[in-house]
This record gives sequence, C-alpha cells and structure tokens, in this order.
Amino acid sequence: MGTSSPGSARKYIVRADVAASVVLVGFESVGKSALFRGLTGHATGDEANFRGSTVMCRRCDLKECECELVDTPGIRLESDSATTALALGTLDDADTVMLVVRAPYLADEARALLEALRLGRRRLAVVVTFADKVSADLKSAVQKLRAQLGVPVVALDAREMGSRRTDLFDAIRGARPLADAHFEAPLVQLRARPPSRTIFEHPTLGPCAALVAIVGLLAVPVMCAFRLAAWLQPSVDAVAIIPITRALSDTWPPLAAVLVGPYGVLTLGSYSFLWAFPVVLLLGVTSSAAEETGLHDRITTALDPWLRHVGLSGRDLVPVLTGFGCNVVAVLHSRACSSCSRKNCVSLVAFGSACSYQIGASLSLFGSAGRSWMFAPYLLAVFVVGLVHVRLWHGSLADSAAPRLDERAYLQPPSARAVLWRIVVVLKQFLLQAMPIFLALCVISALIDQTNAMTALSRLVGPWLRLFHLPDDTALPVLFSLLRKDGMLLLNADDGALLGALSAGQLFVVVYLASTLAPCLVTLAAVGRELGWRTAGAVAGRQALTSIASAWLFGLLVW
Repeated sequence: MGTSSPGSARKYIVRADVAASVVLVGFESVGKSALFRGLTGHATGDEANFRGSTVMCRRCDLKECECELVDTPGIRLESDSATTALALGTLDDADTVMLVVRAPYLADEARALLEALRLGRRRLAVVVTFADKVSADLKSAVQKLRAQLGVPVVALDAREMGSRRTDLFDAIRGARPLADAHFEAPLVQLRARPPSRTIFEHPTLGPCAALVAIVGLLAVPVMCAFRLAAWLQPSVDAVAIIPITRALSDTWPPLAAVLVGPYGVLTLGSYSFLWAFPVVLLLGVTSSAAEETGLHDRITTALDPWLRHVGLSGRDLVPVLTGFGCNVVAVLHSRACSSCSRKNCVSLVAFGSACSYQIGASLSLFGSAGRSWMFAPYLLAVFVVGLVHVRLWHGSLADSAAPRLDERAYLQPPSARAVLWRIVVVLKQFLLQAMPIFLALCVISALIDQTNAMTALSRLVGPWLRLFHLPDDTALPVLFSLLRKDGMLLLNADDGALLGALSAGQLFVVVYLASTLAPCLVTLAAVGRELGWRTAGAVAGRQALTSIASAWLFGLLVW
C-alpha cells in the first residue's frame, strides 16, 4: 500500500495479515471514534461527542483498503496523561496517518498538529469533521488545504457519514507524505457558527445547573431501575429461584452451597443480577444520550472551577460519572487524567462512585426495610464524603497542574445508532467482564463460608462494630462487602430477620460502612494493574480511615 522501502515497511507494519497500519490522530472530541465506527462497522464504545472518552487504542482490519485502522485517544499537546502518551506512541508503528481536525477550528488544529507530530515520510491524509458547523466556504477551504499540503483532504459530518465512506477509502489509498515537511504556508480559517450559549456558561448559575443535571442523569434511571427490579423480583423468586433452591438443597453440601447457598451463584448471584442489570442498562441509556448531545462536556466545563478545590479538574469528572456504572471501567478511563490528578480521581471513584452492584444492593435493602426514602441521602453522603476524602488526603488542584476547561461543546441531537451501539458495548462489558468476576466471587464466598472462617472472623470484628452502635450480627455483611459490594445483601438473610431488627439510623450506618470501608476486590485489582500495588494499598488504607471516621460520626448523629 505505498512506496516505502522494504526496511521501512517492516518498521511500520504491525501485523502480518494486513498491508499497513492507518492511525487516526487528532485532538479530543474531534470525531475519530465516530470515523472508526463508520469505516469499520464496529462499535468502539467510545464514539461519543464527549471530551476524552477514548482511553485505549481500538484496532480493526479494514478490508476495503487492506489495512488495519487504529483509533487513538485524543491528544492534548500540553498534557502528561497516559492517553496522550499512548496516542503519540502509536505513531511509531503507523504507515499512514489520518489527521482529524474540526472545521470550526481548522487552521489552529491543523497547524498545531502538523508542528507537534513527527510524521517524517509517513503518508498523510486529512479528514475535516463538523462540516455542518461552518459556512459555505468549506469546499474552497478544502481545495486550498489540499493544494497547500499536497495530500488528500475530505470534509464531512462524521456522525452521518453515508456515502462519504468511499471518499475516505480513496483518501487512505491516496495518502502520501507532505509535499513540504517544513510546511509554513497560512491555512484558511473558516467562518464557523459558534456553539450556542446555555445556562451552563453562567459563572454562578452554571455549576449549580450542572449539579442538577448530574442528579437528574443519575436519579431518573436509578429510580426506574429500582421500580423495575422490585416489580420483577417476586415473579423471578416464585418461578425460578425458589423451585431451583428446593430441588438442589439436598445435593452434596459444598455444591449446594455454591449453587443455592446464602452466597450461591443461583441465589445471591441471580439476585444481584436482577438489581444490577437494570441500573447498568438505564444508566447506559441516559449517559450515552448525554454524551452524544454534548451535554456531558458542558457539565464538566461548568464544574471545572469547583472541582479544583477538591483536587480534581473537569476532565476527572468523566471517570467519576463512569464509575456509577462500573468502577473498573472508570479506573481505565482515568488514563485521560493528568498525572497530577489521576490518583485523586481514582480515590474518588473508589469511595464515592457507587457502582451498579452497590446501587442495586443498597436499593434492595432500603426497599426491603420499607425505607426507600433513605437511598437519596445515603448516596449523597457517600459522594460528598468522597469529595471531602479527596480534599483531605490530596489537597486542591493548582491551575498549573492541568489547564482549565473553557471550550464550549456543540450541542446536537443524539445519533440513535451511536447511542444504541454504545449501550450494546456497555451491556457486553457488564455481561462478559463484570458478571463472570462477580459470579466467581460468589463461588469463593460460598466455599469460604463452608469453612466457617468468615463466621469466626465476624465474631472477632462484631464487638468493634459497637463503636458505630451496630449489633454484632452486622459484621458478616460488612466483611463480605469487602469482597464485593453486594455482599451487604447478607443483611437481608434469614428472610430479613436482621434487617427488620435494625433501626433507621443503624441501617443507614451499616449500609454506608459496607459501601465505603474499602474498594471491592475487583476495583482494587484494577487500581493495582493501572497505578501499581503500592498505590492500590494507599487508596485502600486511606479509604478505610475516612470511612471509619465518617461512619462513627454518622453513628453519633443517628443514635
């Protein structure tokens, strides 16, 4: 696919079964992932109109051009984030670079990228996105840019690619090195329709409106999920769980424990799934829609000044919000954070971002106790204490640590196909990655229970819970919540006998303590893989201290 010498070709080709590597490169939220989806027909899960949403490279063979297409994270030239380093490092294996720039910022983005990237003699093609946001001068501008650079240039709306796929294939085939590696000719600047102003840009009301929007994006799907699960549970119990439990209860004790015991795959596992899956699904719907419309970008920009007081930037809000679906995915998304704030962000995710299992389990407990109203203050307490936790342990974030966010994203109707594809990816991650791990923990928990080790340990821990004005019997649910957040569902064991014996204040404190005492093992493992086990230990230790101190204070308040 080109004129490189044999030696250089071997350097750039990264797989034997494809002719070359074509790498999409550009700043954040320019439409690279949407191009990847449109060209390959494969959902990346990150093709949203959302700043910094891609955190790893996606690869797929492009048969039409006999090449491998690579989608990279957005570049921030003055950033030390892991995603920027990954994107720049991917160029080392690139045979062809597709430079992606936005039409409203055509001159600035093209000039900055051409100056910063070490393209050498790599072949180049340029894709100009957001073509629907500029004046009718776009065609003339594309022709001038093509003549100045000496490479193919294609302008389009990446979300509605349609028949322009053929033009992109032609651009890939016709890519060639820059006519002048030291290009200095002035680029044409288009007249662009500026992004509309909203309440989010108001210096005082903007952050308040952003907080209200976040609450709505979280509260509506969570409450709908709760209603759905509460409606389904009696039918699922009557039709499946109870008959299966009775049929298998007389089998070999270890097998019965693993399948239908208190922590069994078919009992606790299915119960967790029933309460977690609707949360993941509905949060995926609202989150995908908000990202596609550009609402998330407006929210993060509006909250950037406030978040800096607690050691975060607006960019760090991306993984924090992601954590309300899955903490592990949120830890991966923290790659887009600056190195100065990434640990702060991960600390807040581990403490304050209630994952789908935690939300499902706490909703179930409050609902079974007849105190559903407690869920909102509980979730607020977890998140607010999480912010205080980050501020106390990490301090505020200086302006020099990460640039302030000031760019307004374009607001636009969501693409139904992009939203659907994103939801499918979220569900695949939940079903194929999260669920197997949690079911494995079910098996481990059941086997541990057979040894009576956890019961013995709970006898040792139980007296310490009296510091929080909790009965000794709550020790086992708290201990199992260290393995997985829905371990707190053991409070509902024995047909809710323990749950019914707790006062409203005790219920609040024990659910809060079980939720925050430590990250679940899966989250802690993700932190260890991403940031090192020493950091994971520090995250867990600091979280335990904050959780114990705040739970003790809550115990005093409600006693």
